[in-house]
Amino acid sequence: MSFSASVLTLYPEMFPGGLGVSLAGRALEAGTWSLEAIQIRDFATDRHRTVDDTPAGGGAGMVMRADVLAKAIDHSSPPGDPRPRLLMSPRGKPLTQVRVRELAAGPGAVIVCGRFEGVDQRVIDARGLEEVSVGDFILSGGEPAALVLLDAVVRLLPGVMGNTVSGDEESFENGLLEHPHYTRPQEFEGRQIPEVLTSGNHQKIAAWRRAESERLTKERRPDLLAAQPLVK
Repeated sequence: MSFSASVLTLYPEMFPGGLGVSLAGRALEAGTWSLEAIQIRDFATDRHRTVDDTPAGGGAGMVMRADVLAKAIDHSSPPGDPRPRLLMSPRGKPLTQVRVRELAAGPGAVIVCGRFEGVDQRVIDARGLEEVSVGDFILSGGEPAALVLLDAVVRLLPGVMGNTVSGDEESFENGLLEHPHYTRPQEFEGRQIPEVLTSGNHQKIAAWRRAESERLTKERRPDLLAAQPLVK
């Protein structure tokens, strides 16, 4: 069974975007995964196709209506649909590589892209939306975040990456940031490839890579190291 993604959005023309090229694009053409972009406005009931209204209690901006969004979700994810329902939201749980792997191992996802000031809380509760954040910053809408999530997931689907072990030593896979990489030429603007990498001693190379991963993680993401037991 292929991975099936349904994206609920006010801007379906943003999809597949970058997901239509390179590895993800080839996998999409091959049927390894599928993508359906659904226009939320199609489920509005008034002649203006209104999807938002002023926030209860006052305040700036507009809020996506619960009734319109619920109809779109019910259309995309009828009873019995095993796919998780995700809402791309800056207040959601941070997306991690662990969650990405869980999603890649499943049947797909229904992804709601919020806009305006946010989404009526009642539809979040009533439709069991899992709020997911791709970082501590604000985007103009959930679409770029959905593209990020799908890119992270699709590359892990069976057969998408040519080398099945390509992702095993990447950042976050083992709780550390990835070690530095080098390739030809041997010298670049006076900078040499570290001698250990050309030594042919695979044990020393593995130790060097581990040490470099720990060094970079300590410098840039000490929060990851706090939960990572160091192997000496």
